[in-house]
Amino acid sequence: MEHVYDTLIIGGGPAGYTAALYATRAGLDTLVIEKMSVGGQMALTGDIDNYPGFEEGIDGFTLGMKMQQGAERFGAKTEYAEVNSVDFSDKIKRVDTSAGTFFAKTVVIASGANPRELGLENEANLVGRGVHYCAHCDGRFYKDKTVVVVGGGNSAVADATYLSNLAKKVYLVHRRDTLRATKVYHEQLEKAGNIQFVWNSTVTEILADDRVKGVRIKDVKTGEISEIACDGLFVSIGRQPATEFLHGSVELDENGYIIADETTKTNIDGVYAAGDVRTKELRQVVTAVADGAVAVYFAEQHIE
Repeated sequence: MEHVYDTLIIGGGPAGYTAALYATRAGLDTLVIEKMSVGGQMALTGDIDNYPGFEEGIDGFTLGMKMQQGAERFGAKTEYAEVNSVDFSDKIKRVDTSAGTFFAKTVVIASGANPRELGLENEANLVGRGVHYCAHCDGRFYKDKTVVVVGGGNSAVADATYLSNLAKKVYLVHRRDTLRATKVYHEQLEKAGNIQFVWNSTVTEILADDRVKGVRIKDVKTGEISEIACDGLFVSIGRQPATEFLHGSVELDENGYIIADETTKTNIDGVYAAGDVRTKELRQVVTAVADGAVAVYFAEQHIE
């Protein structure tokens, strides 16, 4: 007979390993499946200053390792594999991965969400060296400096507003001539005196040596090419939830996020969504950690 875990957790980020910690401490036989390295998107963050308990801050990779070690101290197991598909139709849930098939009574989906990239040639190489996808994570490095924010939705405008309190100058580059952001964000922008709009434009190239030193932009109406000197580039054109492996097994919203409220319960009994992968207003390490604990609380009830 196949081994059946009490709880199987998809994703080894802060939500996943918090769920694993709470599950193992509750005596549940627990497996975490992580496709790359522990910490998820958090591991790509150089310094995290807004997670309680670390008065000097902590880098995301180290925090991820600590979370894993904390869960494994109580008996959580980790399998490094990529989830290919799932089957939640029976009482015992099935998860097919690159390392084989696993079974569990409950599943916590904590696979996270990845930032959408611009797709430029040297973008990936400059992550952490001037290219960023989280203003609240990395904005503090740009106090009294010049930054460029790309995007026109609520997240981009919120990022630009946040950065305007730190940076000397903020350029907001948007491919259209009006923002998609809701009115409340427009009012915030009006109060900031150091934000300059660059309308009808896209970033076509990141100018850099070992760090970002500027961007080349193109006017989508005239075709005119120009350059903006800057110290940092913040890309805020949305996020892509890591839910492609679900293939309709749980209910998703129009953007691909798993529909789940503060209980983390999905539309399938015994299946929970924690962290950035679920529908929520604020996606931060601290909210992901809270989701992981909540998910296991209800998983315990389901098992009982």
